[in-house]
Amino acid sequence: MMDFDINSLKTPCYVTDERLLEKNMKILRSVSEKTGCKVLLAQKAFSMYSTYPLMAKYLDGTTASGLYEAKLGYEEMPGKEVHIFSPAYRPDHFEEITQICGHIIFNSFNQWKRFRPMVNKAISEGRHIECGIRVNPEYSEIATDIYNPCAGNSRLGVRASDFEESELEGISGLHFHTMCEQNSDVLERTIPHFEEKFGKYLSKMKWVNFGGGHHVTRDDYDVDKLCKVISCIQDKYDVQVYIEPGEAAALNAGWLISEVLEVFESGEVSHAIIDASAACHMPDVLEMPYRPNIIGSGKAGEKPYTYRLGAATCLAGDIIGDYSFDKPLSVGDRLIFCDMAIYTMCKNNTFNGIGLPAIYRIDTDGKIHLEHEFGYEDFKCRL
Repeated sequence: MMDFDINSLKTPCYVTDERLLEKNMKILRSVSEKTGCKVLLAQKAFSMYSTYPLMAKYLDGTTASGLYEAKLGYEEMPGKEVHIFSPAYRPDHFEEITQICGHIIFNSFNQWKRFRPMVNKAISEGRHIECGIRVNPEYSEIATDIYNPCAGNSRLGVRASDFEESELEGISGLHFHTMCEQNSDVLERTIPHFEEKFGKYLSKMKWVNFGGGHHVTRDDYDVDKLCKVISCIQDKYDVQVYIEPGEAAALNAGWLISEVLEVFESGEVSHAIIDASAACHMPDVLEMPYRPNIIGSGKAGEKPYTYRLGAATCLAGDIIGDYSFDKPLSVGDRLIFCDMAIYTMCKNNTFNGIGLPAIYRIDTDGKIHLEHEFGYEDFKCRL
């Protein structure tokens, strides 16, 4: 759907297409319509708020990992639900959290007991707040520990052995998060572990939050199975189910466009230096790690000309990967990295004084807008 001249854009830049975003929104909304569940945007994955007016037509609200994300959702998706979870809340932030968040989820009963007086005060002043406890079902199919909230000795969620049933007064719901980029069959296998450990408390609850990691908008995702699991829990326990997709909301809805700055040989490797950086602009490439797709490229050796793509930083490992092309790369060529709306703008940085990419938005009529351009002051003000 890239019906614009990429050579007219400032690079590096992120481009998000609202037409593709709306395609994802319609899939998420279909889950709500079929089941009656509520769908929230997990802003940790995608927080390009210029698209929130579009997303608000389909979503029930936002979820946050701290005060600043909560404020963003409150301000930019007005009238929608604002949920928040943190492993531990800052006392100097919490009063403001009670003023903007309708759902506050606690990571431990210690946190709940510590902040309960402030919650009760806000409720007495007319705020509607529902509180929840995050639990750990001690079951997950995530292979990489850094992304596994149920890995051994996890700091996230209350285990069944530590659950304090005597402290449930004022608690309206339970929250669990066990998934990462997974299909609904994983959720289906997770639910029995959740029920075994925490099902006995659900008769006292108003809602259950299944967390994020549901790859709902992926082509091979089994939406019907997700709906079946949601409906089963809602009917069995008479609770409202929430899901919090982040990546699925903006999956395949944007790109990172970069320009080749230099091409040279080093030993047996042909290098291409580009004006985008894995470390600065797409950190998940190094953290997960993974190899993003580039339009028109192949794997190393698949096409006639192979290059190792690296950034103009001093970090030796700031390498995106080895890619092959039909013709030699030249200085000034543009490369288009796919699926770059998620975990990019919300995670980027200015290491080495590398500038932040410009942000473009394609509206539903196909018109492209420059949302923001960054410069030296954006680097300096962080220091």
